[in-house]
Amino acid sequence: MVWFQKEIRLPAVKRGFHLITDLLVAQLPELEKVNVGLAHVFIKHTSASLAINEDADPTVRQDFESHFNHMVPENQPYYRHTLEGSDDMPAHLKAALLGASVTIPIKNGELNMGTWQGIYLCEHRDHASKRTVVVTIQGE
Repeated sequence: MVWFQKEIRLPAVKRGFHLITDLLVAQLPELEKVNVGLAHVFIKHTSASLAINEDADPTVRQDFESHFNHMVPENQPYYRHTLEGSDDMPAHLKAALLGASVTIPIKNGELNMGTWQGIYLCEHRDHASKRTVVVTIQGE
């Protein structure tokens, strides 16, 4: 059994849902050594999240952003955590709904996802800095 862990710094992106699958795979040559295993990807932030979803049609990512903005609106009178801007508390709520990690099977040195699946960085802040993910690979 092999274990490997690496922190990857993602580039700063605008608010929205961004595919990062290729970026992650490019920085994980260790995947090639695993015939069967798991890759766990964890984001070290509370106002961004990770998800797996459709990776072909960019309108899916636009629809995700529109839906979450409607579901978790800014400037609500009941928000108490407002010192960091009107997008901060909604960003925390969106991150809690979507989650801080995804786990993907590995098969024959590659992520074993469906044809139309990709890993999203879900950026919920208007002016976010670079984000960091921790990737833990285990397998044989």
